[in-house]
Amino acid sequence: MARARVADYLVVGAGAAGMAFVDALVDHDPHARVILVDRRAGAGGHWLDAYPFVRLHQASVFYGVASTPLGAGRIQTEGPETGLHERATGAQVAAYYAKVLEERLLASDRVEFFGGHEYLGDGALRSLDTGDTVDVRVRRRVVDAHYLSPDIPAVTPPPFAVDDGARVVPVGLLPALEPVETPERWVVVGSGKTATDACIWLLAQGVEPDAITWVRPRDPWMFNRAVIQPDPAIFLGMAADLFGAAAEATSPDDLFLRLEDLGIMLRIDRSVTPTMAKTPTLAQWELDELRRIENVVRLGHIRRAERDRLVFDGGEVITGPRSVVVHCAAAGLKYAPLVPIWGERITLQPIRTGFPCFGAALAGFVEATRYDDAEKNSLCPPTPYSDMTADWVAMQVIGNRASLRFGADPQIRAWANTTVLNPSRIGPGDVGRADVADVVARLKRNAPGGVARMAELAGL
Repeated sequence: MARARVADYLVVGAGAAGMAFVDALVDHDPHARVILVDRRAGAGGHWLDAYPFVRLHQASVFYGVASTPLGAGRIQTEGPETGLHERATGAQVAAYYAKVLEERLLASDRVEFFGGHEYLGDGALRSLDTGDTVDVRVRRRVVDAHYLSPDIPAVTPPPFAVDDGARVVPVGLLPALEPVETPERWVVVGSGKTATDACIWLLAQGVEPDAITWVRPRDPWMFNRAVIQPDPAIFLGMAADLFGAAAEATSPDDLFLRLEDLGIMLRIDRSVTPTMAKTPTLAQWELDELRRIENVVRLGHIRRAERDRLVFDGGEVITGPRSVVVHCAAAGLKYAPLVPIWGERITLQPIRTGFPCFGAALAGFVEATRYDDAEKNSLCPPTPYSDMTADWVAMQVIGNRASLRFGADPQIRAWANTTVLNPSRIGPGDVGRADVADVVARLKRNAPGGVARMAELAGL
């Protein structure tokens, strides 16, 4: 019988959260030994299955691991996003994680990777190729980095019935369709970032807007990408404006409308008040393109795709026999219950609102530098993802409370200001900037009233 492998931590999931946690852990605990396991053959999680034209919706430097910046921090000098920070393509993100795994983690001789394996529980791993098992004796903790792993169209079937003869393809297969297969009508199904990417891609290929039908069960709010930038004068200025607007808001919808007036939030159709608030970022040029698509269907969720029509909760739409339905309707973000990050196992969840890589890296740093679980959980309470506008308001309050907790610790604050994953970072080069000092002062004035009003609106 083979001897069991021994590790301090068994980390289940080598996606963004697992990689950020392990990187920070081994960087700050020189004795930690880690076994990292993932069902996929390499590191990178859902990026290994993403559609070919995917791109990060936020600046590259906000993503990845703390020790190794993603990209060069370049500000774009041409194209529709001139002046905004670069955003990595899906291929670049996958290559980045492969490099971090090989040159950073495995090269430390303290991390071992089992790709193409599943975790069975009780320290047992099984190869998805051979069925062989590996036993791991875990000295400290199992880390669940898969708790909030997103569902994506490439590995999730459409959430509706598909009749024989209906042409339904996941978004990732769009570039592979042969020209002879080009339909008379493209039907994009979904309300989130994947659907907006699909629409933008189709338009970029020369598809006429009138040839696209966009099924949006809910309209989304999205952050203006111009205000989510790795410059404290911009990001903290946005936060100061947000809190100022929140202090005067009468409802979640009223808050979003105020944020739209401030250029912080965007909506595609100004005649519709969105209810969906997962709030990925969107650039103004993308918004302009999306507004060219006027054939929008709002009849609820699809129940069945037929050869020439779609059947909805609220009716049906004729699409024609030569239509292609583009599946962008996977759930995406997970909404599992919040649990303490430190318990019988470590369960990775966001800590600062909207930046999961920073949260996972923060958890890794705290695990490496603190020894009491109660203290760790007090410093790093989890923050939920949002779905509806009311959820988003609650998420802001909970995330702000978490930020105040870990930000009050001098050691954590010093570490947080060293990593570009932290959107609120004020780095050495920013100290002494008059514009940064101005927005920090405005943020301190606006935050108490804004948070108090959002807590009242959210019932917290």
